[in-house]
Amino acid sequence: MKTVTFGEIMMRLAPPAHGRFLQADRFDIVYGGGEANVSVSLSNCGLETEFVTALPDHEIGQCAVNALRRYGVGTEHILRQGSRIGIYFIENGASQRASKVIYDRAGSSIATAKAADFDWKEILKGADWLHFSGITPAISAEMTAAVQEACAAAKEMGVKVSCDLNFRSKMWSVEKARSVMQPLMQYVDLLIANEQHISQILEIDISSLPTEDTNLTREGCIATAEAVNARYHIPMIAITQRRSLSASDNKVKGMLWQEGKAAFSAQHLMHIVDRVGSGDSFTAGILTGIQKGFGLQKTVDFAAAACCLKHSVEGDFNLMSEGEIMALAEGEGSGSVQR
Repeated sequence: MKTVTFGEIMMRLAPPAHGRFLQADRFDIVYGGGEANVSVSLSNCGLETEFVTALPDHEIGQCAVNALRRYGVGTEHILRQGSRIGIYFIENGASQRASKVIYDRAGSSIATAKAADFDWKEILKGADWLHFSGITPAISAEMTAAVQEACAAAKEMGVKVSCDLNFRSKMWSVEKARSVMQPLMQYVDLLIANEQHISQILEIDISSLPTEDTNLTREGCIATAEAVNARYHIPMIAITQRRSLSASDNKVKGMLWQEGKAAFSAQHLMHIVDRVGSGDSFTAGILTGIQKGFGLQKTVDFAAAACCLKHSVEGDFNLMSEGEIMALAEGEGSGSVQR
């Protein structure tokens, strides 16, 4: 099966280790971005994937293309135009010091691209899934239109649509996100989101639902999924749940709901090397499970394990194989040396 993902890949600049911006006299460079991260994870699990974006036609743009090709991601439909790649700076937190992100993406190649630049009937030929996140339509009005056109073409062509509801407050307001994302839900076959974004962006009232350890209980998750389904008619809903003990230690778990049935993963406690891209790993885990026919329980277990393991990998991409993820999903989480 083939998945097409659409979004922005950026150059990521970070002080070495867990250094602060104010200390930095050099930066480590990697490339990444929500939908690109999903594509890499899917490819690492043996699935065909194509990433669609716009990048400048110079050596730095080519570096981003090469980063994708290295892991087997298709790049045929990347538009080469504009003069700059989007950049983000990240200061990785530790202990009680939170991580910080500074964007430098205004005027990037995808931000200056037009919706008409993307021929979705051609791009989606042979695809089974289209994936986007709430980040892509936040880039510009043209990218909002491009996402809508991509989703409409997917529906016309029988391609399923998945959406990670990702909300970035540094890119747009809650009110603007609501006005754009809510109408897009009519196209979505699989929604991935956390409790906060479901409440904020989809305006599903979860305030009276039972909670436990700062997250909704199982009953609360099911009620939330049913409320989303009732309002937006989305057949599959995955909810991620994170308990942040500190910037260095988190707990994660997830739920997958379909047609009134729900499955819950185990909760994973992680000591964090790099948190960026962990939600994208969960998304890719869900898509992998669906496309490989794992079933509801095995799929959410796999997705939560993928999310957990990403926290141990530096950079945006989750460089874990299907076998490594499955081993954790099936209970091998000791971290012992494999000899």
